[in-house]
Amino acid sequence: MKTTSKYRPFPPVRLADRTWPDKTLSRAPIWMSTDLRDGNQALFEPMDAERKLGMFRMLCEIGFKEIEVAFPAASQTDFSFVRTLIEGGHIPDDVTIEVLTQARPALIARTLESLTGAKRAIVHVYAATSPIFRETVFAMQKADVVQMTVDAVRQIRDHCAAHPETEWKLEFSPETFSATELEFAREVCDAATEAWGATPARKVILNLPATVEVSTPNVYADQIEWMDRHLARRDSVILSVHPHNDRGCAVAAAELALMAGAERVEGCLFGHGERTGNVDLVTLALNLYSQGVDPGLNFSDIDRIARTIEECTQLPVHPRHPYAGDLVFTAFSGSHQDAIKKGMATRDATEHWQVPYLPVDPIDLGRSYDSIIRVNSQSGKGGIAYLLESGYGLVMPRRLQIEFSGVVQQHADATGAEVTAGELWQIFSATYLQASDPLRYVEHHLFEHGRAQGVKLTFSMGERRVTVSGEGNGPIDAVIRALGLPVRVLAYEERSLGKGADARAIACIELVGGNQPGGTYGVGIDANIVTASILAVLSGINRLAARDRGLVQELSRRPLQVA
Repeated sequence: MKTTSKYRPFPPVRLADRTWPDKTLSRAPIWMSTDLRDGNQALFEPMDAERKLGMFRMLCEIGFKEIEVAFPAASQTDFSFVRTLIEGGHIPDDVTIEVLTQARPALIARTLESLTGAKRAIVHVYAATSPIFRETVFAMQKADVVQMTVDAVRQIRDHCAAHPETEWKLEFSPETFSATELEFAREVCDAATEAWGATPARKVILNLPATVEVSTPNVYADQIEWMDRHLARRDSVILSVHPHNDRGCAVAAAELALMAGAERVEGCLFGHGERTGNVDLVTLALNLYSQGVDPGLNFSDIDRIARTIEECTQLPVHPRHPYAGDLVFTAFSGSHQDAIKKGMATRDATEHWQVPYLPVDPIDLGRSYDSIIRVNSQSGKGGIAYLLESGYGLVMPRRLQIEFSGVVQQHADATGAEVTAGELWQIFSATYLQASDPLRYVEHHLFEHGRAQGVKLTFSMGERRVTVSGEGNGPIDAVIRALGLPVRVLAYEERSLGKGADARAIACIELVGGNQPGGTYGVGIDANIVTASILAVLSGINRLAARDRGLVQELSRRPLQVA
């Protein structure tokens, strides 16, 4: 690396009587998701309308009441998506959509056009204010930036006054706030609130973004507290923050900013966004939850949320991602395993959660305890996934690796011996491929019914052979509908087992059923991928039934066609 003398430390804020260090977080902020805008624009492949609509619905289910959905003037795709939300009636009554625009007349007009007919809307306009942007990017003086801001706000104000059928709210961001002189940031913000005519009954959202994270979190907190103290019309302002993660400190910066007077936070699930991303709202919300503060967002099915985000963004959630990663509740170290075992064994369910190495109860996030302790090479039991892949060509999904590790751990604890590759395959087969009770596959036939896929499935239950039929959007959905059990799919993967003409298909499906927390895998192997998929569904149901015998009791009582 080159000498660090080329870099200049960011100057501190002169705030000798700062109060935020003595405060604690006792309530959740107003949350604003920018997944569909800031998060989407940073993807290799931006989401299409279907994926954006699916994510919008999930964000509403989680509990977001403000969602930035698009930059309508940037593309016809974004403009059309806003129209789809409004004209299709997709926006819940308690949710306000937000759109972003630069402070340019033509872009503002196009943005406002996209909101025609909306019940409620936040118009988010921004102007860059830091010296490097003023002087280098836009060649503007301070007065030019202020005038541009005032003109933009007045244009929005006049349009809103002419369309009272919509409940309007203004948001203004001095882009690159964290690198802007505080006095000038205040001047621009005050000009915006004055031009809008802000009152306590008609507040303006002033959003102070760390567009680029240029300082330590405490400096950002000082900046927020300074603005909180010095803004004009403070009682007519909702103070918002939008931290980016260039220094890897966005969560800390957001938490300290809330202590310093911020009331609202903008960010993305799992920290998506430009460069290193926006502040991660999952981590931020669950940090509050771990301290006994209700975040007002529902992450009780964190696996489904993570899988949906991965599907929509085509970006993986890191296995070590706080709270949501597949491995965050998994201990590999022997000392960690021992401490967790002892903590779980002595835990009093009536007391506050306190288990070594586990800051929150996995059950609260829809996880089970099955994968808390698993075996790896460091604990002397061998690399399970590596041995099965190298010896048998079996490539397991990451979450199946975690689940199966718990099975191997039980075997290793019982025998006290090293588990060989051959023994691992025998354990895997017995666990997933020979789990043939209570439902045993006999045969199936596929049929088409319009655009639906139908299946006629025959299986045995004890001494009885039964045939059921169902339709769905594919064979797996059709089988589950045919069985009529309270089971849903969390994840599905299919791969080839072996190579050449003798290769077989392996299907791995993660199911959740009834009121059981967490998912359970089923696996099927066959030369035909559809047959392998059906075998995987029955394998998963049988494994769920082993944990909850009541799951299939209803099926045994139903009047079924006897083959």
